[in-house]
Amino acid sequence: MNKRTNLRFLYPIIFTTTCFLGGTHFSPTHDRCLIAQDSRVEVDRPVVVLSDAAQTFHDSVMLVDGHNDLPWEFRERGTPSFDTLDIGKAAPELNTDIERLKRGGVKAQFWSVYVPVSTRLNGEALLQTLEQIEFVHAMVKRYPETFSFCRSTADIDLAIKEGKIASMIGVEGGHSIENSLSVLEKLYDLGARYMTLTHSATLDWADASTDEGKHGGLTEFGEQVVLRMNELGMLVDLSHVSDEKAPVIFSHSSARAICDHPRNVPDDILPIVKANKGVIMVNFYSGFVVPEAGERNRLLQAETTAWKQAGDNESVIKSKTTAWRKTHPLARGSIHDVVDHIDHLVKMIGVDHVGIGSDFDGVDSLPEQLEDVSKYPLITQELLNRGYTEASIRKIMGENVMRVFREAEAISIQFNNRPKKS
Repeated sequence: MNKRTNLRFLYPIIFTTTCFLGGTHFSPTHDRCLIAQDSRVEVDRPVVVLSDAAQTFHDSVMLVDGHNDLPWEFRERGTPSFDTLDIGKAAPELNTDIERLKRGGVKAQFWSVYVPVSTRLNGEALLQTLEQIEFVHAMVKRYPETFSFCRSTADIDLAIKEGKIASMIGVEGGHSIENSLSVLEKLYDLGARYMTLTHSATLDWADASTDEGKHGGLTEFGEQVVLRMNELGMLVDLSHVSDEKAPVIFSHSSARAICDHPRNVPDDILPIVKANKGVIMVNFYSGFVVPEAGERNRLLQAETTAWKQAGDNESVIKSKTTAWRKTHPLARGSIHDVVDHIDHLVKMIGVDHVGIGSDFDGVDSLPEQLEDVSKYPLITQELLNRGYTEASIRKIMGENVMRVFREAEAISIQFNNRPKKS
């Protein structure tokens, strides 16, 4: 490969999956799309019944979820304080609270520090990102018996050994760095361990699939961002095409062959992910896993593009989106739809390249039997029902992403041990 990024290689990965690390938030403000969920219950596939044996096995699994939007949900509710909304108690208005995290067997969680891409226009992207990062640190400090803040795989291993939920940070959108490598380094220092390159809007240094392309992929500065992330050991959606390239992580994406939506990964990209030793962490959002819901989301995306071209501002688009959703409710689907995506990815690229990235508290439509963080054991049960071995389930539930994280750390060490140029 040339030193310059091969954009024919990069383009389909980065920009047809809408920034696959963090692009769930495809609505004008965020992905809480005011979706009217239907009451469809699948009659052709049975409700998953959790056995005692499956529960016992699940409790022994290292479950690592790639994406939870609890920080944003608190921000949306205007309740930044745990005195106001205490997740140490039952919080049925959320998908997440401590008791349900424990029932779900969560061992490690990447907490998203998403802020709207529109913040890049008023100079508040970094400020709001720092506030979201502070929320995660405050949560760990408030509930030290439950959470342990982790910056490395060694930290994660120790936290799990101590019976705590390892807590990491994922930055959802390159707009948060405000065109600065120094800011990227600062976010890393504060604990961010992955970042998506773009979100719903094209940046000065990278194109997004849901916005007009300007650069043909990455600019030279965009390549510098990716390289610096590799040097830091920060997980990225795509790195330079070289022998020392860090593995790709899709923190919450699913299979486009099953649900045809730009946020999902197409089959022709899957072999590249496998060659890269990366992991696709399957999303639970109905709009990305249920075929009918994916079709409706594509229709909405076309409408949104037309509204933007007509000059509608963000407030008007939000209002139109809400009205559109009321007359076009999404099919919720069921846990079977999510496991179908796991099945497809395993069939295409093998069990070593699949993980879990729920998107809890970041979406308003979730499948039957996957309504909150207590439901992960049902995925284990359904995988057992479909003939998966215990070893394979352990990989899907967390071992794969831990491998990727360790490889990224190792590559960072290689970069940092190189002789410095004079």
